[in-house]
Amino acid sequence: MHDPSIETIVPIKNRRAWRDLARILSTVFNPFLTSLALFVILAHASARDTVDFWRLLWLSTFFTSIGPMIYVFWLYGTDRISDLDMSVRHEREAVFGAFVVFYLLGTITLWITHAPRLMIASMAAYTVSTLVVQYITRYWKISTHALGITAPIVVLTLLYGNQTLPFWILIPMVGWARVYLKAHTVMQVIAGAALALGSTVLFFHIFHVREIVSL
Repeated sequence: MHDPSIETIVPIKNRRAWRDLARILSTVFNPFLTSLALFVILAHASARDTVDFWRLLWLSTFFTSIGPMIYVFWLYGTDRISDLDMSVRHEREAVFGAFVVFYLLGTITLWITHAPRLMIASMAAYTVSTLVVQYITRYWKISTHALGITAPIVVLTLLYGNQTLPFWILIPMVGWARVYLKAHTVMQVIAGAALALGSTVLFFHIFHVREIVSL
């Protein structure tokens, strides 16, 4: 006997599966985690020895990932922001202002400790991108997930060339996830990715970063 309820249950389950996938992509490729992964790779590529690796890793990831992440969790835990995605516009603007300070201090720290130029350039690109996001947030909700996944992939492509091309699929995947979850529009995702691309290429040019390693 035909059961019409099956026809309604299956589409519901399909929608839940796609939503779960979008949430997983948004969590795994959170900007804090993607910047952490990037600077692990950059520290490894730049370090002279093990001690230098851990020095570079700590100096970079504290300002791009660890410090900002602790700050956001503190804001959420003390009810200063409504959710971890900072969905409320005025909350995002204030938090991104703090992120600019983190990244700027990171850039200065790497500069005065004579870190490799590619790490300084990458940190400076994050600083400027975050400053732009902080300003745009007053009027529009640009996608930091798109920015966060695009910037590391552009950096790695500039360093390692065509070997990183398969990873470019992650950009539309993360963009799709943010749009599917109704966190951003397509244009907000494109804007985030374009900002990451432009700022990274600009600062790599300013600091005259060249291809230094090959996988």
